[in-house]
Amino acid sequence: MRRYTFETKKDKVKAVRAVLEFLVLAAIAVLVVDALTTNTAYVPYDRKDSSIVTGEDNGFIAVSYFGVDRQGTDTLISTAQLDEQLKSLHDLGYVTISQKDVLDYYKKKKPLPKKALFLMFEDGRRDTALFAQKILEKYNYKATILSYADKFAEQDPKFLSAKDLKDLEATGFWELGTNGYRLAYINAYDRYDRYLGQLTSDEFVNVNQYLGRDYNHYLMDFIRDEDRIPTETESQMDKRITADYDKMEQVYIKELGRVPSLYCIMHSNTGRFGNNDAVSAVNGRNLKGLFSMNFNRDGFAYNNTKSSVYDLTRLQPQASWSTNHLLMRTRDDLPKGKKKSIKFYEGDDSVVKRDKCSWKLDKGAVEYKRDRLVLTSPSEGEGRMTLRSGACADVEVSAELMGNKVGSQTIYLRADKDNSNCIGVSLENNHLIVFENIDGGRNELFNKDLHDLVPASERTSVEEDKRDSLATELGMRGRFADSAGTSALFYAESSKAKAKSAESVKDGADEYVPEMQINETGDTKLKVELTGDKIEVSVDGQSLTGSLDVTLKKKGLVKVGAAWGGWGYSQRNVADDVYDGVFKDLEIKTGGKTVFDNGLHGLDAVADAVSTWFNTVLNWFIVNL
Repeated sequence: MRRYTFETKKDKVKAVRAVLEFLVLAAIAVLVVDALTTNTAYVPYDRKDSSIVTGEDNGFIAVSYFGVDRQGTDTLISTAQLDEQLKSLHDLGYVTISQKDVLDYYKKKKPLPKKALFLMFEDGRRDTALFAQKILEKYNYKATILSYADKFAEQDPKFLSAKDLKDLEATGFWELGTNGYRLAYINAYDRYDRYLGQLTSDEFVNVNQYLGRDYNHYLMDFIRDEDRIPTETESQMDKRITADYDKMEQVYIKELGRVPSLYCIMHSNTGRFGNNDAVSAVNGRNLKGLFSMNFNRDGFAYNNTKSSVYDLTRLQPQASWSTNHLLMRTRDDLPKGKKKSIKFYEGDDSVVKRDKCSWKLDKGAVEYKRDRLVLTSPSEGEGRMTLRSGACADVEVSAELMGNKVGSQTIYLRADKDNSNCIGVSLENNHLIVFENIDGGRNELFNKDLHDLVPASERTSVEEDKRDSLATELGMRGRFADSAGTSALFYAESSKAKAKSAESVKDGADEYVPEMQINETGDTKLKVELTGDKIEVSVDGQSLTGSLDVTLKKKGLVKVGAAWGGWGYSQRNVADDVYDGVFKDLEIKTGGKTVFDNGLHGLDAVADAVSTWFNTVLNWFIVNL
């Protein structure tokens, strides 16, 4: 047998690379197959077990996710975070209930489990089913997956087909529900009050960046003209909305053999089934005729017998929420006597053991992660932790603050027990604020909007934004026009609008500054140096404050805080008064000695980078199969 020999060093490198690539692909293939394979059967809870079903009326909580992605996006929760959240609920004793359980609870007065969870995933996304399946199996949880009827005809690979839904239902871990026939919008205006009228979901996505909150879901109101006057009579409105329900019914019967029992009417959240009594009456008549239950509202988790089966509410966790954020919001919604049943999640045992000894939790909840502290505030309050190393005067603190921009993350120095005396460095609603508390009185030393650090050349003027929004809107009309001729006309108008000159911020024009959204992520590297009567703060490597004089010179404690920013509403019409402060790579030095450091170094940092890369590759393979 002839033995192969490598003629050059380059050949050896190629061979080693080929072997490594093969091993990586083989590992990915194994994980992909595992992710797509159901290995267990769902086992319903035992109604005869008195430790589960006590006979008392404890109501139930409902939690609904927009969707799941392996790594997570700005709207889709990551598999790791979903696993962590459902594990926490499972460890607290929550068992999932079915649609039949809910109906029996309301119609037959049958008691539910002491800790009952109704779980949903909205929009009927294929990646949701792929990534959530194993987690449901892991905790023996059942969930309802919602779909839009019109997606069956579109055959969009991002969404589950009718066959996919039947296959999911057959596993026992899934039930079927619906978000309606389609997602569409009416009475839409851009942020410059230009009337856009009716928009499909695809059209909406194309122009969403230029919209404010001035639009409505198409089932929620009369269709109106640019002067907001109805263009249809009550009879015509009734016919239009009813036709939509009829289409939905026809599609589901054709594709699934039945209409799902559960409905989540989109964008109601009004206490009615629409934005006025006439529309509400039409929706109410149709949904009660087709469905056995309806989730009408979002923002609150808890339902009981005082709720109507057609006016149920669910909590929709955002992708940025920590596990404790979900638990804090859930606790807030529970009856007074049940709040103590919620115990907060501290993190993996090894990390908790490493870091908990360094900190005392004063208020709120904290999760210790590998390279960060996630401090969750109480509702409308501040979460706070104190470093156990004791009082000090001179201190250096560096950290990457990754909590959302709306809210506050604060480092307290030379602090007494109740912070009536302290020096504070805070990121608050994207402002860097340095302040002193002296005997309970606050003295602000420095305040700067971090948006001011953006160069003029990278800013957008109001004129430019108004021009670009018009060009985008016209381009959207061209893209979705009914004919080639109409499309060409809109594209020509879009090009004409885009070519118009507009003064820039650099030229002196007023800047367009978008309103921060509640889910807008932050990422600011902060360094604080406090020595004697001077403090200096750097942001992203740049000294922002220079050397500031401070009055408080006594030794004191080092603390971190996280608090709700006072802005409660987002584009999703969700109120949220809980905030997650995220302190990544937090390092605290005093007297030249490091007293705390949760950053990843050396091999840990390399391993983290490799893990991130591998998960990215694996995610691509699963999504694109």
